[in-house]
Amino acid sequence: MKYIYFGTPDFAADVLQELINADMPPVAVVTNPDRPSGRKKIITPPAVKELVGQSIPVLQPEELDQSFAQQLESFDADVFVLAAYGKILPKWVVEMPTKGMVGVHPSLLPKYRGATPIQSVIMAGEKETGTSLFVIDEEVDHGPILNQEKLLIEDTDTYTSLSDKLAKLSGQLLIKTLPEYVKEEIAPHVQDHDQATLTNKFQTEDAEVDLEKDDPITIWRKVRALNPEPGAYTFKDGKRMKILEAELKDNRLILKKIQFAGDKPKEVNEKI
Repeated sequence: MKYIYFGTPDFAADVLQELINADMPPVAVVTNPDRPSGRKKIITPPAVKELVGQSIPVLQPEELDQSFAQQLESFDADVFVLAAYGKILPKWVVEMPTKGMVGVHPSLLPKYRGATPIQSVIMAGEKETGTSLFVIDEEVDHGPILNQEKLLIEDTDTYTSLSDKLAKLSGQLLIKTLPEYVKEEIAPHVQDHDQATLTNKFQTEDAEVDLEKDDPITIWRKVRALNPEPGAYTFKDGKRMKILEAELKDNRLILKKIQFAGDKPKEVNEKI
């Protein structure tokens, strides 16, 4: 089985790491070009490129053009796999391999389609989530399901911890499912589109909280879901204050780590 892996950020790299650890490396990876990062705008490679180094061919097209098509065709892959690539793919890319493209989505589709499924399940107070492998079609997270795996959400889970768990789970599910799919031992099943929900990217204003007026549970969920980006925040004594960590105890919010604009993060133990 030969596959090409499309992915860019840490989540995609963590999924790919599971495949490599299982001795199932791709024949090539496709990832976004190196970009300026941080305050100093240092040109930085994406996480997937850093992971594979020189061991696997890396394609970083700015444009998905004819030249890129020729590069893809040269690997003669049976299937493509996509996990958080970061670009909308044209139909010809999705349909190039004989088995199409398998998408990794960190939610139990059809719920929480779209850009922010991990943040959104925390914000909604869900008790479980999971990962879905599906055959990509022309609509967002819409294609037939190959396999799914559930995961309980702990009260201590944040976006970062839940993302790490789901990446590992997704990689393990791919290890089991991908060979079976290529050998036609799995029949995809259509999603129940009536149950679909769509998530969108969170904006900075979505992360603002009011410590006096907002429900403690809502604030607690925002802190867990929206750090590091866009980052939950409020205003105190006229200064913007990030809430980096918080707990909920007896329906009381306890701030554990905060950061005022221009200052370093500091540990606190402040009940609201």
